[in-house]
Formats: sequence, C-alpha cells, structure tokens
Amino acid sequence: MDINKLRELLPRVGTPSYIFDLDAFEKRALLVKKYFGDDIGLCFSIKANPFLLGRLPECFDKIEVCSPGELTVCERTGADMSTVIFSGVNKGYADVERAADDNVGTFTAESPLHLELINDAAVRRGRVFDLLLRVTDIKGGSQFGMSEECTLDIISRRDEYKGVNIVGLHYFTGTAKRKAKPIEKECDYLMELTSRIKDELGFTVQRIEYGTGLAVDYFSDTADAEEEERLASISPKLRELAGVAELTVEMGRFFAAPCGYYLTKVVDTKTNFDINYAIVDGGMNQVKYNGQLQGMQIPEILHMADRELSGEEKPWTLCGSICTTADILARNAMFTDLRVGDILVFCRTGAYSCMEGISTFLSREMPVIAEYSEKEGLRVLREMLYSDVFNTPNR
Repeated sequence: MDINKLRELLPRVGTPSYIFDLDAFEKRALLVKKYFGDDIGLCFSIKANPFLLGRLPECFDKIEVCSPGELTVCERTGADMSTVIFSGVNKGYADVERAADDNVGTFTAESPLHLELINDAAVRRGRVFDLLLRVTDIKGGSQFGMSEECTLDIISRRDEYKGVNIVGLHYFTGTAKRKAKPIEKECDYLMELTSRIKDELGFTVQRIEYGTGLAVDYFSDTADAEEEERLASISPKLRELAGVAELTVEMGRFFAAPCGYYLTKVVDTKTNFDINYAIVDGGMNQVKYNGQLQGMQIPEILHMADRELSGEEKPWTLCGSICTTADILARNAMFTDLRVGDILVFCRTGAYSCMEGISTFLSREMPVIAEYSEKEGLRVLREMLYSDVFNTPNR
C-alpha cells in the first residue's frame, strides 16, 4: 500500500490506528506457496495477528490456535473448525472440553496431562480425536512439548488411549531464524526421528506440523528480497521432509508482518540537549518490532503532512505517550520539516504489534484496527477502546 492510499484512508481511522493490507497478506502467502510447492500445507499461527482470520487466503490449509481467546476469534469469524490445530502449553479441562465441542480438527499434546484430558473428552463423547505429540527442542528443551523419551513412551502405549488417533508430531523451537542451516538440522532430526519411530515401534508418523521460525527483516531496505532468498534456501529441505510424512509448515510472523501499517500523530516537539524529540500519540504499548531495543534500529517510517515538505533533513528521536524513558520508537530517524500534527506510518507491523504490546499500560487508548483490500475497500474491525480498570458503573 502506498502513501497516497494511506493518506486517503487516514480520515476514516484517525490515530493511533492499524491498517492491515489483505492484498499484501495474500501475496505473501502465495509467495510462500510458490517456494514450498503443493505437497506442503500452510498453517497460519493466528497469535501473530488474529484480526486477519476473517479474510484468510484460500492457500492456507490449517489455523493454529493456542488459547481460549483465539478459539473465540475462530468462533466469531466463522472459521472452519476442521482446519484448527488446537495447540498451546496451557490446556485445562474446560479448554479441551470447549475445543472438543467446537469440533476442532486436530489437538496437540504438550504433556501427558494434555493427552489424558483430550483422550477423556473424546471417550465421553464416543469419538476419536486426531492428535499430534509435540516434541521439545532438541538443543536442550524448554517448557514447550515433551522429551523424546516421553514421546516415544506414549507412542509405544498408543493402544491404551481409545479416544485419540496419534497421527504425528508437532515441532517448533523458536523464531528469528535467519539462516537455512538450523532449519535444515531440524528437518533432518524430524526425518531421523520419524524413521526411528517406524523401526523401533512399528508406528508410521503420518503428519508433521513444523514451525520454521523464519525471520523477518524489519530494519533492512532490501527486506523483501532477503526474505524471498531465505524462502528459497529452506525449500529443498522442506520438500525432502514432505517426502516422509504429510507436512504442514506453521508460521505467523513471516506471513503477516509485511501487511501492517501503524499510524500515529506527532503531538509535540522539543529539543533537549541538542536532541530533537517528537512525541506521538501512540507508543511502545502499541507497536513493537522483534529485535529492536530502545529504538536503536529504525524501521521504514513514512511521513505524511498536509503541506509540501522542504528544508534540511534532521535526526529525530520518536517517543510515545507512556511515562517511561523506555518509550522510544526510533532514535535518530531522519525527517524533513517534521511538525506537530504530522502523521508517521510505521511499516511492517502486521505481526504481533497489535497483540504483543503492553496495551493497557497508563490506561491509554487501544488503537483503531482496520483491514483494507482493493476489492472490498476499508473495513473497521475494532473502534478505539479505553481500558476500564474497575469495570464497575458509577464507581
């Protein structure tokens, strides 16, 4: 989306606000599909941006859901529940019961307790649920998933569980992987593990859900080219993995990041000790870039004004509205003729920013959220909200 289109949409959303470009979202998904091929399914991890779920491109095969709130998003948007993979490290009795009643397509088990809860829910309903066993990180483990030993033990006792059909493995170790090598090593491990399960336990792993954790370049002028090169570099190994089991690649950030624009207004300017400060009506509570620290790295920021910009370009430190010195969005960002009332547009904010920020800090407003496509135009998904800490009338 170019700056002229954003300028046209601005009066309808105001600031602070997000606009998500659905055409860009679909273009990104199709680019991934081009490199991975038809034999690899695509799964959108909606934690990255649940607001995109209502217009999910057709090339997605699965939706990963990790919380009761995300399950609510699926219910309210009319998502096809048969495509849902109900994941997450915290699954309680009520969560499993609700997902079962929603007829989600696949459950994951990250612990023996999950397995018991899911199996019991299925047995009580006279059903059998497809189940993926999540294996923890081979590099030392984490709170996510189960050890290889525990996973193999469950598979060896699979006949004890009448309510689940163990169809395969779930594996995701983390994000921001910039090189092909760690992803290739993980694929090799999954192929080796799948082969060993077959040889030792006589069990065929039918499906693998694998999260690549592929990195996004937030601070590069050549981000699109670098990310496409990254896709190309990992696709051969993924295609090899798809040869041993039905493979679904799960990603969130990589799919969604390029489609987002965060709009915020300059509300004050000042110079302290020769540093030019611009205060905006948003802040760190609303926009966050993975890997950025105290504004030291500068993303692409568009400058919108109601006049022709002229004069000398100057460095500015952009600060939000939160009462902490940590609220710095960019240091030494260069602008020409920056003034109160101007609009700054932070690009590549389609993933996590609208969900990951400390949104209720200082009881500031939560931004307008809207989606746009060339075919359907602009649609506001959420008007501006203010936190109500008491949630009690007439207090």
